[in-house]
Amino acid sequence: MRLRTSYRYPLYATFAALVLTGAGWLVSDWQKDVAGDEIWQQIAANLLMVHGGMAMLALLLLGALIPLHVQRSWRSGQNLGSGSVMAAINAVLIMTAFGLYYLGSEAVRPFMSWIHLGAGFALAMMLPLHVWLGRRARR
Repeated sequence: MRLRTSYRYPLYATFAALVLTGAGWLVSDWQKDVAGDEIWQQIAANLLMVHGGMAMLALLLLGALIPLHVQRSWRSGQNLGSGSVMAAINAVLIMTAFGLYYLGSEAVRPFMSWIHLGAGFALAMMLPLHVWLGRRARR
């Protein structure tokens, strides 16, 4: 169940921006602790702001993806394994993002952060696999 180009490219670009800003934030957050330069603090803050904006766009695109792609693919029985993993990873990312943004508990925050980072990088690996499996099944 291939997505239209007008939807597919913005979706890929949004997820690429999320991965890049997330990875960039991770590096800059590590650098601010190592180097102690204030520039790294500013870079981390800006990357986090862009990451949050991209996440809002991703939520809109994921919401549109449900009737356009997920429901149709589920009914036709196509690519259910990797599609289910994609949906689960996105759900984990949404829940942990909510927790990171709204929960003020310093005891829970590191745990949420590691789960969010792991799920984000898992999604970065899973998305190309999901697309490849879908294209392979179409042939």
